[in-house]
Amino acid sequence: MSTDPRSTAPARNTDGSQPWLHQQGRIIQEFGTVKQFPVALSMEARLYSCQRINKILADTRILHDLYKKHHWLMRGATFYQLHLLMDKHAGEQLALIDTLAERVQTLGGVALGDPRHVAEITTVPRPPDGVEEVPVMLSRLLEAHELILIECHDAAARTQEMGDDGTNDVLVSDAIRTNELQAWFLAEHLVDTPLVRV
Repeated sequence: MSTDPRSTAPARNTDGSQPWLHQQGRIIQEFGTVKQFPVALSMEARLYSCQRINKILADTRILHDLYKKHHWLMRGATFYQLHLLMDKHAGEQLALIDTLAERVQTLGGVALGDPRHVAEITTVPRPPDGVEEVPVMLSRLLEAHELILIECHDAAARTQEMGDDGTNDVLVSDAIRTNELQAWFLAEHLVDTPLVRV
């Protein structure tokens, strides 16, 4: 058995305990395609839904990462509360990411998986690498929520027209409701109300 890591083909394992490393193969389904699935939806409707969900999925993955970044970089008198809120929202976005990806797979598509691909597709603006002031971080999150909500409302209406009730339900019940609730929590932190009345 060859142990040279530069070998182009894995050596045949004869003892059954050594994993086959450095395997390569062909792509069995291209991104942007759907395979036939018995889900009572046309190929056209499923392809459209997968394209729209993957776009929302890309933006949602960026929003999740923004929440984690702001969770780590939070500052000031409300550090503890906002530190916890950022982590809570990140966890909810992570659950939403899984729901969106699984919907794409349910329709016979290929869910967006590589973070480099996410960066190519997202419309959420890239933040600076450094630490911003707290209101700016919160405002940046609100803007990302609004971009996602605009996309979700349009996609929900269009998928409903195409008879894709399952995708419409995921977008309305999961994506829109999660993003609206989180936007409300963030927006209330940006109201200029003193903590103590003088």
